[in-house]
Amino acid sequence: MRKYVFWILFLAIAVVLGVLLFPSKKAQMANTPVVLTSGYVPYTITQQLAGGNVSVQMLLPPGAEPHAFEPTPGALLTLKQAAAFIYVSDELEPWAADLAKAAGVQTRLVQLASTVPAGADPHIWMTFDNAKILAAQIAQVLEDIAPARKEIFEKNLAKFNREMDQLNSAFQTALARCRSRRVVHVGHLAFKNLADAYHLQLTALSGTSHEGEHSAKKLAQLIKQIKESNVSAIFTEDTLSPRLAQTVAQETGAQILPLYPVEHISKEDFNHNVTYAELMHRNLESLKRGLQCPAP
Repeated sequence: MRKYVFWILFLAIAVVLGVLLFPSKKAQMANTPVVLTSGYVPYTITQQLAGGNVSVQMLLPPGAEPHAFEPTPGALLTLKQAAAFIYVSDELEPWAADLAKAAGVQTRLVQLASTVPAGADPHIWMTFDNAKILAAQIAQVLEDIAPARKEIFEKNLAKFNREMDQLNSAFQTALARCRSRRVVHVGHLAFKNLADAYHLQLTALSGTSHEGEHSAKKLAQLIKQIKESNVSAIFTEDTLSPRLAQTVAQETGAQILPLYPVEHISKEDFNHNVTYAELMHRNLESLKRGLQCPAP
C-alpha cells in the first residue's frame, strides 16, 4: 500500500462519518449505483452504455497526465461507496491498481485489460475489436449492479458495437490508398495498435508514457528522419504543450495535426461529453489529411 497506508488508516474513522454525515448526493437519488472509473476511456464507454441509469464518476481530472496521476484521499472515500471501480490495467495505471486495494467490500473491481490479448502497447482501446471487448465487460458490470435495467444496457451495447464496426470500415476504406503510410507522432507511444491494425508505420518521440523521454538527442534524430523521408505532416496530442511539435515543424516544414489518445481529454471536450467514437472520427480525419489519402 506504501503511500496510501495513512489514507487507509484515516478511512477507518472517516468512512463511517462520511457515509453518515456526507453521503453522495448522486448515490441518494433513487438509489442510483455509483460506478467509479480511472480515466476517460472507461468513463466515456460506461457513460454511453449506462445511458444515465447509473452515476458514472471519473478520478482523473480533465487534462491530467494519466500515467503518473496521484489520487486524493477523497478518492478513497468515493471508492469505498462505489458499486464498481473500472480501470484499464495495472501497467498503464499503477496508481489505480494501488487504489483498488482499498476498495470497499461491496465494490466490484474491473481491470479491463484482463480479457484482452497482451501486446507491446498497453493502449488497448486503440483498435475497434478491443473497444468492443472492453464495452462488453462494462455492460456486464452494469447488468450485475443494476439488473432491472439489463435490457437498456444490452441495447446500448449493441448500438456501441455497430458504431465500432462502422468506424473500422471507415478506417479501412479511407486509409487503403494513402500517398504516405508513415505516422510521425511527436508524443508518446499511444497509437501502435491503431497503426498496426491499418498497416501504418508509426514513429513516436516517447515510449508508452510521457515521462523523461523528450531528450535533445531523440528530438534531433526525429527531425533528421522527417527530412530524409520527406514527411509532410506530423501528429501530436491536443493536451500536450505545443512547443515540441512546433520545434519539429519549424525545422522540417511539416504540418502539425492532432491525434487523440482518448485516455486523457481536454476540459472543453469533457464538458461536451465527447465520445470515444467522436474522438476516433477526429483521428481518422487527421490521418487522412496527414497521409494524403484520396477520397474513396
